[in-house]
Amino acid sequence: MRRCRAWVSALSLVCVFCAPVKPAKEAAGPRLLNIEAKPGAVIDRACVASGPELCFNARDDNCNGILDEGCGVNTGLVQFAVAWAEAGADVDLRVTDPNGELVEAGRATQSGLVKDRDCPGKLNACRGQNMENVYLEDGDPVRGKYRLRVRLEQLGAENPPILVTLGARVGPKTYALEMSLSRAGDEHEVVFEL
Repeated sequence: MRRCRAWVSALSLVCVFCAPVKPAKEAAGPRLLNIEAKPGAVIDRACVASGPELCFNARDDNCNGILDEGCGVNTGLVQFAVAWAEAGADVDLRVTDPNGELVEAGRATQSGLVKDRDCPGKLNACRGQNMENVYLEDGDPVRGKYRLRVRLEQLGAENPPILVTLGARVGPKTYALEMSLSRAGDEHEVVFEL
């Protein structure tokens, strides 16, 4: 594409000067192309500021594009987190990257994703704050589909349903999904395509 300027000279000649136009730069960082969620998960695409950031709720309460900042929760250009209130319930966040690799606690995938909170898994990092967190440690995210499964492993002594918030950060935008799980083995699958 070219941008052209024309002017008339003193000799009544029309001169045309055309210069190439640089295409507009794409927004920096990753961009969400699509969210797929099975019935039962309510997607909240727009952030609505509700006050200061609350810890361990997997939400961007102050709408600044970061989940649970100031709470000691790791974050990156891509982040997925689940949170629930019932201490006796065991909810698991299973993230598979576009390469088909499952993110496991304490080990980075080839795509750079890390699961740093696994409640009450082998890291047992919860200490009463029921949240699991997967984030991109550094660099640019792999493009493609990120498959998330939110599964109720054990109900424990809790009364169903267990209400779970799934928070996601893709670049500067955050998303929240609400879902409920009633018995061990219940799960919801959500796919984020970048």
